[in-house]
Amino acid sequence: MAGGDVGTGLAGALVTVLRPVLGDSVAVRDLHRLTGGASRTTWAFDAVTDRAQALILRTGPADEVHAGMELEARAQQRAAAVGAPVPHILAADDSAAALGNPYLICGAIAGETIVRRIFRGLDDAGRDRLLRQCAQALAAIHRADPDGIGLIPADPLAEWRERLDEMGDTTATFEWAFRWLEANRPPPTPPRLVHGDFRMGNLIVDDSGLAAVLDWELVHIGEVYEDLAWFCIRAWRFGAPEHLGAGGLGSVESLLSEYEAAGGCPIDRAAFRWWLAVATLRWGVICRFQAERHLAGQTRSVELAAIGRRVCETEWDLLELLEGRGPR
Repeated sequence: MAGGDVGTGLAGALVTVLRPVLGDSVAVRDLHRLTGGASRTTWAFDAVTDRAQALILRTGPADEVHAGMELEARAQQRAAAVGAPVPHILAADDSAAALGNPYLICGAIAGETIVRRIFRGLDDAGRDRLLRQCAQALAAIHRADPDGIGLIPADPLAEWRERLDEMGDTTATFEWAFRWLEANRPPPTPPRLVHGDFRMGNLIVDDSGLAAVLDWELVHIGEVYEDLAWFCIRAWRFGAPEHLGAGGLGSVESLLSEYEAAGGCPIDRAAFRWWLAVATLRWGVICRFQAERHLAGQTRSVELAAIGRRVCETEWDLLELLEGRGPR
């Protein structure tokens, strides 16, 4: 089916989906596919009634890795209820009957997601403000009630051990890291709602700072350290210097202090560094997995091959962390 035919058919199906929410007179205009989105397809469009409302459609097949669309929606609504900046959800369905795949429809949020453009527009005060807002958003997310919406607990160390074993390939650094982390695991902390992929690139930033937290498909129940540490690995600094270890915005200590000041739970710095090593190892396994997709012929891609070359970068970072060095 040609691209125009797909768009026309999808627009008609969207009208049917939106009528119970926006009324029988709703029409869909300017439907177009957006770039980006590794696991799901994103479309932008206007829903027109007595006014035009800019909306976003995310759609894609169900899988065993990502949360279902209805679960994503419920998690975002719980986070919104305690003040986290998230898009307004209009509809979500795990069934493929209406649109050919499960879907989620939400309000469009104006702003920028491309990190290098965000960085170019920030001075020191702007970076400080955005870092503080990220800490406040995480504190709000972690206050949200996770009960009764279908979230399941996850142990990231066990998860990434399993992912690496499934590939049948490893490195000496990865193996040492897994053994060290298992032997030095800090005591568990109370389970909370965890975004799972909170980082630069999954945030919308406007002239006032953080406008919305996106991409909730890895949401689960876990420890707050997981989100905080993931924000601070080298990859999500996007080339910013090491002293801006928290998302390229400020120091790791600044993030943790702002998080505590925003009402987040007290953060044990030694436990955080353990979780930072877990997050770094997670990224290393992801890099190896992406390379395998290319090498095995599953998805031939120069981009995937290039990501695979970053395995050695994560090994270096792991060695630094496990020897007591690394970002602070």
